[in-house]
Amino acid sequence: MSSAIGAFASGAGTIQGKVDSVRSSFEHSEVSTAASPTRWLEKPLAFDDLVLSSKPAVRLLFVTSELGDYIKAGGLGEVSAALPRALSRKCDVRILMPGYRELRNRHPHIDVVKSMPGTSELPPWSLGRVRTEDGLSIYVVLCDELYDREGTPYGDTAGADFADNDIRFARLSLAAAEIASGEADPNWKPDLVHVNDWPSALAAGYMKWKGLSTPSILTIHNLAYQGLFDQSRTGLLGIPDNAFSIKGVEFHGKVSFLKSGIFYASHITTVSETYAREITTPEHGCGLNGLLTERMREGRLTGILNGIDDSWAPPAKGDAFKKVAADDIRQSFGLGASDGPIFAIVSRLVHQKGIDLSIDAAKTIIDNGGQLVVTGKGEAALEKDVMRLAERYPGKVGVKIGFDDRDARTMFTGSDFLLMPSRFEPCGLSQMYAQTLGALPIAHSTGGLADTIDDGRSGFLFSNLSSEGLVQAVNRALHAFAKKPALQKMRRHAMAKKFGWSQSAHRYADVYKQTLVA
Repeated sequence: MSSAIGAFASGAGTIQGKVDSVRSSFEHSEVSTAASPTRWLEKPLAFDDLVLSSKPAVRLLFVTSELGDYIKAGGLGEVSAALPRALSRKCDVRILMPGYRELRNRHPHIDVVKSMPGTSELPPWSLGRVRTEDGLSIYVVLCDELYDREGTPYGDTAGADFADNDIRFARLSLAAAEIASGEADPNWKPDLVHVNDWPSALAAGYMKWKGLSTPSILTIHNLAYQGLFDQSRTGLLGIPDNAFSIKGVEFHGKVSFLKSGIFYASHITTVSETYAREITTPEHGCGLNGLLTERMREGRLTGILNGIDDSWAPPAKGDAFKKVAADDIRQSFGLGASDGPIFAIVSRLVHQKGIDLSIDAAKTIIDNGGQLVVTGKGEAALEKDVMRLAERYPGKVGVKIGFDDRDARTMFTGSDFLLMPSRFEPCGLSQMYAQTLGALPIAHSTGGLADTIDDGRSGFLFSNLSSEGLVQAVNRALHAFAKKPALQKMRRHAMAKKFGWSQSAHRYADVYKQTLVA
């Protein structure tokens, strides 16, 4: 039984007795459900009705393969940097991540909590601990043979996945289970383990196979990435033979790290309410829609929208700052002087993001006096396609292959419209950045895009996923740009929207509490 629940007073055998005990582990002053109902409960708990006591804060282990403070490949790194900080006001949260070279360079002297033996073909490791400048506590899986490498968290500098990614992230996942069991740090044992995406999803399985009762939460940031490996690897990873089945880690003859998390975790969250519904359908379920539908029916699948941090606040009141940033964009991307609108693409250049649709819409933009700027990297064919577009429209289309945070922020700040015709988008952060800075997103009505953009008020949504559908939305945007009062009204509405982490953190706290008392 979780130590957060502990021993109950009179009435301890009742659900309310458990609720009172768990609730007392969270700070009453930080919690409110008025704006964040727990959708998977028949009747959400009212925090103010719960009893306070002097119990310590719930101990939360947050496991991630990316952390924006040191290294990131996408939105997971940004979420992992922001959500634990927001949750730290409610519970004793510690992050667990691999000891990548980037982290080791920032912390050349890391305190070692304990050295741990290897398991099966997973090498020995040591549990390190560091703190960020603002006091966030981070556990580090120290194993240089797995993590001291050039490249991204998942692949080399040429973009190829590391051949031993199953070993690398099984090591991370098993480390989480060894912390949950109290083996790795005898002085701190979590009440709850929160894992993220396939690289740490196997932790839920390891915890079950160890016989632990500690509950686990899996957040799916993108169902399309499942961590699939050959069946022959089960022994190397320390996966029991009987776990390779439909009721376990098996998925179409492969080991699926993500399927393991979905099957074994106590509760599953994903990063928007619309995406939570979408992944229960054959169209977006990536072959796991049956299991996810079952979890939804059981009340164990919840959509919680991501947030963005306060650093994205506009640099000044009003929108006069946008002209200065627009001039910077034109100079930086080699565009000519213009009074027309700037359309931006700030994205991974991959099929999912609908880059091909944006390329098809470029002619409409240019023919109507607009300009287009693109930054990102990804699939080689799409990189070449956007470069050819810039060659076709010199001075009107500018492209930078790669990604630079400063360029991206300038593009959000100075552009008039952001193109996001994603085929699917679990949450998306770019549309939130854009609206906050007065750039109106033009997006396919899917996932978090549908949940965060007010069609015709803070951006433009289209449901017909095609070049024609996007062009129609672009024409709506061009029409709004031609009518300055309408454009100004939409910008004001977009910039007034709130995308902070506070409400999301409240929702996660709700899920944690309900999981602890289940």
